[in-house]
Amino acid sequence: MSETVVVYEYDRPGAAHPAGEPAPEDVLRVHAASTAPGRHDVRGPRTLCGRDTFAMETASWRPSEHPGSPWYPEAYADRVCPACADAAGEA
Repeated sequence: MSETVVVYEYDRPGAAHPAGEPAPEDVLRVHAASTAPGRHDVRGPRTLCGRDTFAMETASWRPSEHPGSPWYPEAYADRVCPACADAAGEA
């Protein structure tokens, strides 16, 4: 079974923040994605809701490193994709 990673969707191209986590207000939506087959550090091609991850940024937050916490960073709780939350079993 693959691991889940968090990816950030931005409302405009080029908004990614390569040095650290973005400010919550810069993120349009937070999605969950499976990792690529055979990898634990690379996001797969689609989010759990079916969106393409190509233009999304992978978060440094790893749900597997935070047992008992939601799959997303709590600072972004108001931006969680409802379909990803449902697919992750946290709707």
